[in-house]
Parts: sequence; structure tokens; C-alpha cells
Amino acid sequence: MTLPNLLLSGIVGSTAYGLAREGSDVDRLGLFAAPTEDLHGLRRPKESQVTTAPDRTLHEAAKWCRLALGGNPTVMELVWLPDELYEVRTPLGEDLIGLRSSLLCAPRVRDAYLGYATQQFRRLEARGDGSFSADTRRRTAKHARHLKRLCHQGLELYATGRLTVRVEDPDGYHEFGERVAADASAARSLLREYETAFAETRTVLPDRPDEAPVEAWLRRVRAHFYERAATAAAAR
Repeated sequence: MTLPNLLLSGIVGSTAYGLAREGSDVDRLGLFAAPTEDLHGLRRPKESQVTTAPDRTLHEAAKWCRLALGGNPTVMELVWLPDELYEVRTPLGEDLIGLRSSLLCAPRVRDAYLGYATQQFRRLEARGDGSFSADTRRRTAKHARHLKRLCHQGLELYATGRLTVRVEDPDGYHEFGERVAADASAARSLLREYETAFAETRTVLPDRPDEAPVEAWLRRVRAHFYERAATAAAAR
């Protein structure tokens, strides 16, 4: 994969949420287009590229769309970042940002965000009463912060159709994390509160995502990278 294949990339994770502290990793997420001609061979190209130096995850355009249409919170934030956090923003990437509302539907947003939050809670619950190492306490606090963030962002997206990536009260999230690190059961009431809020909130989202414009966008991507390869071959 070469750099020109990148369509959209930006800084995500704790930095984007406003929760980063000294020593926090800087995470990057993006999507790229495989050369269209490579999709017709016997073996398909890799759909994800993951590196740790720097910490970066890139998904092939079709895989990213499938994950986003499924409500995946991690990939979804890429199209809701503050402008200053984008590092690569091509015209096709800009078009995808414009389609972000088409990716949404009520059942998948609710199930994905609450589902991820519940996974975080299960990890917390499995660690017991807080009598563990300092490193485990740090990881527990981190999971607790993400549980709260997922609940809050998911409910906002469910209720308004919009996602605010940066949290309003970072200190409150860190305080909650420390509280849960001392007693993991402290997260249970928060999770139940948001389960009730989802059940009682009227959503603006449809029952199904609008796949047609996403499909059309992906076909434009395929056409673009086929035409570019054909032009380069003709010039040789």
C-alpha cells in the first residue's frame, strides 16, 4: 500500500476525546483504497494494515464501510473528528464524511455502543475488588473511562444523529475511572442508567442505514483507482 491510496486519516482515541495525559499513546485511524485491479485476482489484498510505531490502523474502504454500517464505534469516529485532527483528507474522503448520516440506524447504534460498553464492564467486573497491581488499576481506570464515553456518545448519536468526539468534562471521566479502579461495581449503576436512557429516548435515526449512497461512493472509489492504474499502464 502506498501513501496516495489513503483516502482519510486522523488522530483518534484519547487525544481526540480530550482524555490524553502525559505518556498517553497517539492513535491514528484511516481508510485506504486497494488498487481496483487487485480485487479481481485469486487472492484478495489485506483489508487492514496495523502498525505499532506509530500506532495506526488502516482499513480498506469496503471493510471500513461494512464496519461503520454495523455501528462500530471505533471506526465511526473517523468521520466525526474535529477538523484539526485530520491528517489526510482527500476529495473522496471528504465525500465520505458527507455521507456519515447514511451510515446510521437506531438498532445498530444502540446495540453497538451499549454492547461495547457492556464488554468494558465485564472486563472491570472480572478484576474484582480493586486489590490488584498499579498497572492493572491504570488499565481498569482506562476501561471505565471508555465505558462512560461509549455510553454518553452512543446516547447522543441515538438521540440526535450527531456524534461529538471530544468529551465535555475530561476531569470527570478521569475521576470516574479512579472511582471504578477502587471498586469496579461502581460502573454498574452508570451502565444501568444508560440502558434505561436508551430505552426511554426517542431516536431520530431510521431503522436501517441508507446503504445506496455508501455503495455509490465505494463504486466511485473503485472507478477512480482503476482509471488511475489504466492511465499509468498506457503511459508506460
